Amino acid sequence: LRIKDINDLKGVIDGHMKRKIAEAAKTPQSKKRWEENLASYEKILAHLEDGKDARNGMDIWSNQDIDVLNELMLLTSKPVLFAVNMNLHDYKRKKNKFLKPIFEWVQANAPGATIIPYCGSFEDELIELDAAATAEKFKELEVQSALPKIIKTAFNMVNLSLFYTAGPDEVRAWIIRKGYKAPQAAGVIHTDFERGFICAEVMAFDELKEKGSETAMKAAGRYRQEGKNYDVQDGDVIFFKFNVTTSSKK
Repeated sequence: LRIKDINDLKGVIDGHMKRKIAEAAKTPQSKKRWEENLASYEKILAHLEDGKDARNGMDIWSNQDIDVLNELMLLTSKPVLFAVNMNLHDYKRKKNKFLKPIFEWVQANAPGATIIPYCGSFEDELIELDAAATAEKFKELEVQSALPKIIKTAFNMVNLSLFYTAGPDEVRAWIIRKGYKAPQAAGVIHTDFERGFICAEVMAFDELKEKGSETAMKAAGRYRQEGKNYDVQDGDVIFFKFNVTTSSKK
């Protein structure tokens, strides 16, 4: 990944150098911005060529460097999760002779990265089982699947979350960025939902699961209306109210 980033960044620098005269001829501000970007490109390139990933330079990156990194979207700037495959016996006890050296390597080469042990053969068995059989397997082996934890951790690492819509015919999960307001989340379903947003009727999934029904949620005062400034939370169950009127022709 680092080699790919180095090659890509060198290409960016080549293109940047070709614009030197044009940028200098525009305004002093354009020339200064060109010079600042070049300095950041060269600083990041030196960091990569020194065998370090972009995400591990937060102690040296300036605000200017971070702006450039956001534009470059380098592979080594992405967060990393290490899923460590183990046999079932070792997975159940969450230990084997390889975990410690793996942990030490991750701390040295990807500080702050998450490590999640799992058992590939066990997860493969679960694919063919329905919900009841899966629960029985968990009880029999006294172990749980690592897949939910891997998925949830990965979502959090890239600032994604889920909300749900539910009706008589289907329940559906929708993926959004963390921090989306209710109208933005509605727009993921359809642009008309965002354009004509009125309000969002919201329930938290965990509470809905505990109460058992929408009626029980309303009785407990946990079925609520939220407006356009509501930050959608991971696991929200939402019914959007909207109204889109067609502009009359003049």
